[in-house]
Amino acid sequence: MASFNKVIMMGNLTRDPEVRVTPGGLTICKFTVAMNRKFKSQDGQEKEEVSYVDVDSFGKQAEVISKYFSMGKPILVEGRLRQDKWEDKNTKEKRSKLMVVLEGFSFVSGGRGEGGGGEDGGGSNPSESAPPARPARSGGAPAAPANRPPPPGDHIDEDVPF
Repeated sequence: MASFNKVIMMGNLTRDPEVRVTPGGLTICKFTVAMNRKFKSQDGQEKEEVSYVDVDSFGKQAEVISKYFSMGKPILVEGRLRQDKWEDKNTKEKRSKLMVVLEGFSFVSGGRGEGGGGEDGGGSNPSESAPPARPARSGGAPAAPANRPPPPGDHIDEDVPF
């Protein structure tokens, strides 16, 4: 049977990312994302639960995250689950931990300390939360702005049922 291992989550960093570089030059960045879920219990009371997920990132993505993210900043993470297993040195018990290995991420506006609400960030400094602008592609036309509609040949059918 085939397997599928994909995680997509959005939340806020619980602390500043921890970054280190291996002797071989690979950048590793570790951080934790907190996600809140509000719900009503069976007795009608509004409750909230928080989940904390550890994330490991590597290479260029790790460098960007360590530079542009800090405690409280929102992030959207795409990745895969990984289970680490080890034996406790003191008790000799077998331990395990489920975590996410980052495969991609997106900047998200809003979050704690930025005016919140997931809108435009309420006056946050764009240079603090956005990556540097990409240079134009060499040998061709510059990249199209993100807010421009797709060219006529890239028509998206509005009647797709999903």
